[in-house]
Amino acid sequence: MNHFAYLSHIDAAALDDLFNRYKQDPESVETDWQRFFEGFEFSGNPRPDGEMKPIEFKVIDLINDYRTRGHLFTKTNPVRTRRQYSPTLALENYGLSEADLNTVLKAGREIGIGDSTLQQILDHLQQTYCESIGVEYAYIRNVEIFDWLKSKMEQSKNTPQFDPEKKLQILNKLSQAVFFEQFLHKKFVGQKRFSLEGCESLIPAIDALIEKGSALSVEEFVIGMPHRGRLNVLANILGKPAQTIFNEFEGKEPEDESLLGDVKYHLGFSSEKTTSGGKNVKLSLAPNPSHLEAVLPVVEGFVRNKIDFDYQGNASKIVPILLHGDASIAGQGVVYETLQMSELEAYKTGGSIHLVVNNQVGFTTNYLEGRSSVYCTDVAKTIQCPIFHVNADDVEAVVFAVELAMEFRERFHKDVFIDLLGYRRYGHNEGDEPRFTQPVLYHIIEKHPDPRTLYVKKLSERGEFSSEQAKQQEIEILHGLEENLAHSKSDEKARIATILQKNWSGMRYAVPEDFDASPATGVPKKQLVDLVKKITFLPENKPFFKKLVKLTEERRNMLDTNSFDWAMGELLAYASLATENIPVRLSGQDTLRGTFSHRHALLTMEDSEERYIPLQHLSDKQAPVQIYNSLLSEYAALGFEYGYSLASPHPLTLWEAQFGDFSNGAQIIIDQYLSSAEEKWKVMNSLVLLLPHGYEGQGPEHSSGRMERYLQLCADYNLQIANCTTPANFFHLLRRQVKRDFRKPLVVFTPKSLLRHPLCVSPLEDFEKGNFQEVIDDPSVAPEAVKRVVFCSGKIYYELLAERQKRNRFDTALIRIEQLFPFPLKQVKKLLEKYAQAERFVWSQEEPANQGAWSFIARHFKQVDILLVARPESGSPAEGNSKFHAQRQAKIIDKTFGDCTCEHRNQSCKMVCSPDEWSFAGEPKNAAHPIQTKIK
Repeated sequence: MNHFAYLSHIDAAALDDLFNRYKQDPESVETDWQRFFEGFEFSGNPRPDGEMKPIEFKVIDLINDYRTRGHLFTKTNPVRTRRQYSPTLALENYGLSEADLNTVLKAGREIGIGDSTLQQILDHLQQTYCESIGVEYAYIRNVEIFDWLKSKMEQSKNTPQFDPEKKLQILNKLSQAVFFEQFLHKKFVGQKRFSLEGCESLIPAIDALIEKGSALSVEEFVIGMPHRGRLNVLANILGKPAQTIFNEFEGKEPEDESLLGDVKYHLGFSSEKTTSGGKNVKLSLAPNPSHLEAVLPVVEGFVRNKIDFDYQGNASKIVPILLHGDASIAGQGVVYETLQMSELEAYKTGGSIHLVVNNQVGFTTNYLEGRSSVYCTDVAKTIQCPIFHVNADDVEAVVFAVELAMEFRERFHKDVFIDLLGYRRYGHNEGDEPRFTQPVLYHIIEKHPDPRTLYVKKLSERGEFSSEQAKQQEIEILHGLEENLAHSKSDEKARIATILQKNWSGMRYAVPEDFDASPATGVPKKQLVDLVKKITFLPENKPFFKKLVKLTEERRNMLDTNSFDWAMGELLAYASLATENIPVRLSGQDTLRGTFSHRHALLTMEDSEERYIPLQHLSDKQAPVQIYNSLLSEYAALGFEYGYSLASPHPLTLWEAQFGDFSNGAQIIIDQYLSSAEEKWKVMNSLVLLLPHGYEGQGPEHSSGRMERYLQLCADYNLQIANCTTPANFFHLLRRQVKRDFRKPLVVFTPKSLLRHPLCVSPLEDFEKGNFQEVIDDPSVAPEAVKRVVFCSGKIYYELLAERQKRNRFDTALIRIEQLFPFPLKQVKKLLEKYAQAERFVWSQEEPANQGAWSFIARHFKQVDILLVARPESGSPAEGNSKFHAQRQAKIIDKTFGDCTCEHRNQSCKMVCSPDEWSFAGEPKNAAHPIQTKIK
């Protein structure tokens, strides 16, 4: 690769002319020439004239190849012979030879060492780019960043010069890491711990990050990591008592008997520590599941919340530290999604420090089978950030690299990667036999000394630390661990600490009685009127898009008609909370406008990029309202919002799926965090998921929010699942989310066609009074005249309502279950008593019988026989043909009112038929018996 090929045939006069043009206007010459003239110092030879020797250009080419490709020829791998790459950095590849080694060259000025011999230049480059640290940064297009990195590394030769005190601190942390792992291996034989052995230098690396960051005014670090090395990080970085960790190994019951808990290497922790510089820093390790890399966006959201509220927007005060495995960073798509967030306005956190614990093997998979890229970190190049590859056996090089990375982050507020190349002493867990799949590698590892042994030897050879001191240090550390183990045996139960207990002070865990009824969440009429006017206010002399002006006028006119649609009900919820000093954050794909062009939280101009968000102009004292269009991601985007809500109970945080079933892409976050985190990790969360749901003939991908999946996750009051039918009830539901002294995640199946349905409106008094209604009774029927009670949820109610009016069938009551979970049993019981004389009880749904809420409803109706009306069971959520959809929807309505037309029945049959009896043109007819579900 010849970066200076453009120099090969230029004559001195042309070069002189180019240089003169560059001095007058750098932009007048091509980028390659700009870089050449910027980088080459011509002091002592003020212009590149004919006196320059051709060899100078060849050496400049060599220098730039060291910067670009030096990382391919390093000594960064402690247990493998690295792959060979061609061409090499050999002199002959640049038209140079050993005969040139003593030639004095001005090119030495380019690397900051002045006029030097070629040998001196080579030595400097080799030490900088090809020893224990290899760096990828030449692809970075930002000249300021490139030059800063180049200067920092070439001035120092990427070689640490630590004082004795610093070296002893490094050795102490490394010794703690090594002996902690060895102690666990000896005392808890055969138990899984996901050992850090082979990459123990991670502990002094994180310690150095904290020390360096603290010196740069950082006050808090939030760590997200997988299970490998987690126990070591908990003990030796966050200061979790070893006694507590040993209790977890013993499998003792937690003090809180209602807590199911999790395995020890998934738990989170928070603490504070005083650095060697005397500064106090806050530390948090986020809990995580075994789904590697899922924690990344959670930590980013967590940090963004604290930037917004704890640090008033100052990202320099808090740093996310994200740990990866080499196999997972290369294989998990959420890594790419999270990186793409890093510099978007909605998700910025000021740059993350990424540490890759590179074991060079996955569970059993060789790295050559685990990725196509040269490095596991190649994904980082997508965001133009530097990547340091470091030999994990060289602990001083590791500390040097992380300190440089910390400086980089604080200066440029961009992500930076440190790839720690080590190994894994044992199998994936300590019970595995790695030689089954990696016999050659593990023959080498078996004989390879641990990094502490190597460092002690180096210090001893320098006369900086004796073998006697090393032995005494070992005795002291192991003695402390023995004492903690002895103390742990007297503990009867384990203590599971949670993260951020101080941030959640004032919040309690919910009890069943909390869900018997919702608290009052109305807003005074005068305040509502004022908010409507502010939401619909357009500043003068701004050329708003004409259709938006008309839409805003129509919204303002809702005050006159006293009829508020879904969008206005939603906006009023956000506006009322913001004026009560409760922050609101809503994100999702196309959320500012709304997928269905209903929300219009942002108003655009006709002829410019200027934007106006009325919700941000309600009051001088209002809380912030942040509404963002997200990147086209579900997994990372939802993880981020979960983390945002995890950091504090105070904001209302919402994520909206473009269509309800698009949340499938975030299923790991839903399963592993949203539904189970409180039982596993004792952490509350109030995130709201808005999932558009409803069958309008738009096909299988745009109909169902997969209600059945969420209901299957429900137990022990862990989630709230709602499917509202009025704007006012949605308004109260959103306000309720932050008006109680406990927090629970909320999943709302939001409408599509109802956004503009003439009956799906609410008068102002419904917002002013009352609370969220878990069940809405039928006010249009006389209880004594009712023969059939139909329970339903969501959009289908309005279709049933229209059909009842058409048929004049007021012997049928339509009851809306607005909150599916926690199931409103007390309210339902009262209605069953009210309609006790009814002959039939029906659950009617749009979804297929094996989907939707039916299975859940059938388990929770315990007082009556309840009959099902639904689409036939199906592997697909909905039909793709609009006419077929209309046929099936009509049949649901027919059967809900008991008008059976099956072949084996007459027109007077009042029984509801099973899905097996459905028949359409061209389909076989089945005369099966009707379904009756009776739950005793």
